[in-house]
Amino acid sequence: MFSISSLVDVVRIPPNLFGTTMKKAALNILKEKYESMINAELGYIIMILDVKVEEMGRLIAGDGGTFHRVEFDALTFYPKLQEIVRGEIVDITDFGAFVRIGPTDALLHLSQVMDDYLKSDVKAGTIFANQSERTLKVGSTLRTRITAVSLGKAASMGKIGITCRQPFLGADEWVAEEVKGAGAATKKGDAKKAEAAAPKAKAKAGK
Repeated sequence: MFSISSLVDVVRIPPNLFGTTMKKAALNILKEKYESMINAELGYIIMILDVKVEEMGRLIAGDGGTFHRVEFDALTFYPKLQEIVRGEIVDITDFGAFVRIGPTDALLHLSQVMDDYLKSDVKAGTIFANQSERTLKVGSTLRTRITAVSLGKAASMGKIGITCRQPFLGADEWVAEEVKGAGAATKKGDAKKAEAAAPKAKAKAGK
């Protein structure tokens, strides 16, 4: 899930940036420190959006820089268990596919694609289902559910597992077929109910 997080920190502005506006200097420092970082509480920190810098900084003996308290907003992405997310397949492997969701890649294991016998062709970049003849390939867009999340406190990479083995999940065309089938089944059920109710309505009218 994407969100805007408000954070507080202290930045050191070095002497070589004294000619730059304080806000620009602080923003550049925060970008270098936080962007592309993974935090156990915030998730993936994608971008620093804005910063407010305390003008009155602190000096430390022997250090030529100034230290300023800053408040800033960051665009973050935190993958939550059971969350439905959309993604695009970016790589096919012997054991499944990697799907780009937000700023990172999640693993879709072969066992989590569907209830079918699957064959992965790494060279062709495809996963083929024998019975249903459905195919996934690099570039396919999917609707998936997050089933596993592991974010280290100081890690540069996290691990995310996803599944398509539930109704209305999988490639866009699969979902469209299921929605169409569900709609047809609903109409058929409504028609049967109407047929069953018709004799009763006639009987009441006859009375």
